[in-house]
Amino acid sequence: MNKVILVGRLTRDPEVKNTTTGRAVASFTLAVDRRFKNKDGQKEADFVPIVVWGKQAEIAGQYLSKGSQIGVSGRLQVRSYDAQDGQRRYVTEVVADEISFLSSGRRDSNAGFQQTSAPQSNNNMSVMGLDEDFHLMADDDDIPF
Repeated sequence: MNKVILVGRLTRDPEVKNTTTGRAVASFTLAVDRRFKNKDGQKEADFVPIVVWGKQAEIAGQYLSKGSQIGVSGRLQVRSYDAQDGQRRYVTEVVADEISFLSSGRRDSNAGFQQTSAPQSNNNMSVMGLDEDFHLMADDDDIPF
């Protein structure tokens, strides 16, 4: 079984690209707080690379920004490639199947959060509960295999 569930905040705006076949793919890093403080009493975080495909990628690029708090459910993927210097590089990332928007604002270092509107419900998404929480789940067509 390969299942990952994370809650954290985006460390940067999502980067959305299109494959040669026109399929959207978004990537961003999620800062996930560790459960315990370190020996100095400070909270630490892990910075987890996230990849989102298809319609979810387009919506993530449109509605998420640095500081957005989200929940991600997906699978852990380890891949490798040959770098320009000839060395083999390994990448570990989470491929998201579901994204829940837990905050609907953009974080501003001076003023906290700026309110933004969450998308309206349609076939690929549903608005959940109060505070405009937003939830995305991959359709079978969005799965890259």
